[in-house]
Amino acid sequence: MKPFEFQRVSDPNDAVAAVAGNPKAKFLAGGTNLVDHLKLGITTPELLVDISRLDLTEVEELENQGLRLGAMVRNSDAAAHPLIRRNYPVLSRALLSGASGQLRNAATTGGNLLQRTRCVYFQDLSTACNKREPGSGCSALDGYTRYHAILGASPHCIATHPSDMAVALTALNATVVVWGPEGERRIPISKLYRLPEDHPERDTVLEHGELITAVELPPPSGARSTYRKIRDRASYAFALVSVAALVDVDDSGSTPLIRDVAIALGGVAHKPWRAERAEAILRGSEPSLEAFRRAADAELQGAEPVAGNAFKVQMARGAITTVLAELTDLQEADHE
Repeated sequence: MKPFEFQRVSDPNDAVAAVAGNPKAKFLAGGTNLVDHLKLGITTPELLVDISRLDLTEVEELENQGLRLGAMVRNSDAAAHPLIRRNYPVLSRALLSGASGQLRNAATTGGNLLQRTRCVYFQDLSTACNKREPGSGCSALDGYTRYHAILGASPHCIATHPSDMAVALTALNATVVVWGPEGERRIPISKLYRLPEDHPERDTVLEHGELITAVELPPPSGARSTYRKIRDRASYAFALVSVAALVDVDDSGSTPLIRDVAIALGGVAHKPWRAERAEAILRGSEPSLEAFRRAADAELQGAEPVAGNAFKVQMARGAITTVLAELTDLQEADHE
């Protein structure tokens, strides 16, 4: 680990000023991702600005009945909060799927959203990685790809985003509140993350020095929601495929109809993947396994797996179908 300067702040303005004024400065919160990168030599900042004492630790109900989650709220606290468990179960379940208890006790809301890929080549300095060193190449293209993207990848990067929380927040249409040198801006979480394209080194649209201060959730819709994560082991492991879904069924008529639906996928792309094609097919349709499979197939039609992860297409199809069946009280779908 290379030497660096350390500065502790207690005000967001001071934090932003310190990082914005030094192109080689970084924010440090819980450190569950950044400290690993410091040890591995993936990142070598000149200055670390400790934001762990910022007063951003509240979970507050908004006037519109939505929820504001401070950027320094620990993942364990968010998962256990009564309002989140009652009104946003998909978020609570995603957080509990995200890591070990020890890591959830340290990890923060803002840090969770900004964690970087766990691609083995990104974390290995002896290999080429365009995300770590732009222009060096992508070792994953001809390497170990079990955990890699099947949607939205590019010839420059096929890594996936690791956050479970971000997948749930994408399905919930959350808004990320950011404070930076130019003041506050609010970013729909669907617009926060970038696909790799020609610049896989840029995970988000945030500018250097911008600090996430909160995440805001819209009022609960009354839809049923859940999060399903498929991984290699039940303990601390990243998703092969995950599904966050909300379904609102209108059963006032003779035939129940899906009034609204939101689906986001994890483990399949460089960012949480909003399944907009599947949603469009399902809105206004009668809940059925056939409809769910048809919607999943439409969403996955553009999948481009590589050697080693083609199984993810069928896995995602089954996961989408099973989750939607669960939320609409249909017999659980098979995994054909």
